[in-house]
Amino acid sequence: MQTDSTDSLVGHEYEVEVGPVAHGGHCVARTDAGRVLFVRHALPGERVIARVTEGESTSRFLRADAVSIIEASKDRVEAPCPFSGPGKCGGCDWQHAKPGAQRRLKGEVVAEQLLRLAGLTPEEAGWDGTVAPAEGDKLPAGEVPAWRTRVQYAVDAEGHAGLRKHRSHEVQVIDRCLIAAPGVTELGIERRSWPQIASVEAIAATGSADRQVILTPKPGGRLPIVELDKPVSVMRVGEKDGRIHRVHGRPFVRERADERTYRVGEGGFWQVHPKAADTLVQAVMQGLMPRKGDMALDLYCGVGLFAGALGERVGDKGAVLGIESSKRAVEDARHNLQDLDRVRIEHGKVESVLPRTGIDSADIVVLDPPRAGAGKETVRHLAGLGARRIAYVACDPAALARDLKYFEGEGYRPVKLRVFDLFPMTHHVECVAILKRVS
Repeated sequence: MQTDSTDSLVGHEYEVEVGPVAHGGHCVARTDAGRVLFVRHALPGERVIARVTEGESTSRFLRADAVSIIEASKDRVEAPCPFSGPGKCGGCDWQHAKPGAQRRLKGEVVAEQLLRLAGLTPEEAGWDGTVAPAEGDKLPAGEVPAWRTRVQYAVDAEGHAGLRKHRSHEVQVIDRCLIAAPGVTELGIERRSWPQIASVEAIAATGSADRQVILTPKPGGRLPIVELDKPVSVMRVGEKDGRIHRVHGRPFVRERADERTYRVGEGGFWQVHPKAADTLVQAVMQGLMPRKGDMALDLYCGVGLFAGALGERVGDKGAVLGIESSKRAVEDARHNLQDLDRVRIEHGKVESVLPRTGIDSADIVVLDPPRAGAGKETVRHLAGLGARRIAYVACDPAALARDLKYFEGEGYRPVKLRVFDLFPMTHHVECVAILKRVS
């Protein structure tokens, strides 16, 4: 049938053979006419019926869900979560894959991004190709690690808590999230009504018994009396200023890593997996090999996780400078590291603050940028400091690969890359690359 050039193809179905995994939690397939489909809930090598969820007849590619499996992969399992699947919760990408297969797929994505964006093979990046599970996460097929210590629940028009559907504002009401950490589940968010509330963020610290909820009221909505199944502090997002305000209880939670306690306030950033902070600190310190007396930088330092680890290791004659753009995180970092006189934390954007510090050399550097990466100018400035080693922590392999290409142009190459599965059941991974100057 001839279609108008702007006809929507949503709902159209194609029988396709599923090709390789792609960055973003889907696989690539092509219709008989050569049209590209990004298919969720499928696995490489399968033959499926793919139903279009986004796209028009003029689109370069279409998004689709595998709604029927004709020929299944040996890596397929029945999704353990009843809310996982086409048209349901968008939180997990790989519930239908065995745990080992999930890690293999993530490794293929990292390898593809490195080659396409940085021109590096795994060997050239210093990577053995493995994606390591966190301690305790290596479970049999059909079992789900309960790892997510921070869960953002959306609330529907009737006040029921749930999670967003994939690429949608629509709420999938749930009675339990399988990947939520026990400290989140025990609050019972899903078991109560949230009238006049738009979202509920639940935080369960792993370094303490601290529990916190952050409520975002609907416009003009009133805050309910919060009575949950466990003691919890309550914060709210201001309608006018968008800032987080304390209602009752501590305005922070206490986390623990590398034998230090960290205060994290106002829903500030902390690694979501309970083993992530220690795993990443260990990988970074093993890669950097700090020495007594080193001058170290911790860029995008948050509440001071890596700055604290560096401060312990460079000794009294060493120095650490951390830079962070969040004012509250800077306050927390200064509080967390007040016992380390050799550590200084500056507030502002890295690309603005670093040139103003007057620092013209450093021995070692950690950078843990946001998902978009560090960028060409920051990489150029860092390379000019002549550090013997740089540790780059990345939650997006595409951003990492782009920045590795920039570093190569400035004379730095990765000598070691480690990839960790700190987000089981999703497509996300965490990478730690160690770079050295090429002579």
